[in-house]
Amino acid sequence: MEPVTLTTERLRLRPVGPQDAETVYAAVQDADIQRWTTIPSPYLREHAEGFLAQMVPDGWADGSMFTFGVFLPSGQLAGMLSLTMRSLGVAEVGYWTAKEHRGNGYITEAVLAASRWAFTERAIDRVEWRAEVGNAASRAVAERAGFTVEGTLRSALNNKGVRRDCWVASLLPSDLGLPSSAPYLPGPA
Repeated sequence: MEPVTLTTERLRLRPVGPQDAETVYAAVQDADIQRWTTIPSPYLREHAEGFLAQMVPDGWADGSMFTFGVFLPSGQLAGMLSLTMRSLGVAEVGYWTAKEHRGNGYITEAVLAASRWAFTERAIDRVEWRAEVGNAASRAVAERAGFTVEGTLRSALNNKGVRRDCWVASLLPSDLGLPSSAPYLPGPA
């Protein structure tokens, strides 16, 4: 699949590439990003280069992962967001926010834009969010975007070789007033 660019009122979500290596590398030096995400730590420039030159284009090409840099109109990188396919019709969203841009709602806005795109253009019927228990900032983004927290999964996340409990939440097309690509029959109340 060809990469796409999405725009919102305040943001431009575009595919990232080798030209973004220095910016991504610098942003990911933040201790909170390294603590709460599964990226390598310490994060070296070659990690950014490999991610941008290989993983991002491969994900778009085979439809397994759709990665967007979240940019302000000024061109500043506000964060990163990926939708990774988990099964037919199910994608998992992952994101981080550059330290200097936290608290502005940028990533919430980006999650909503990417989810709308996934629901309407990729026939995805469920976007999942998972984060290590304790990552309150990531959970707040998911909740502001309308995700329903479904619970805690024990030992479901591997972060740097350590199994950890994680929260899980979901967003469905109907949560955004959109139709599903497949019928949905919720369980009895």
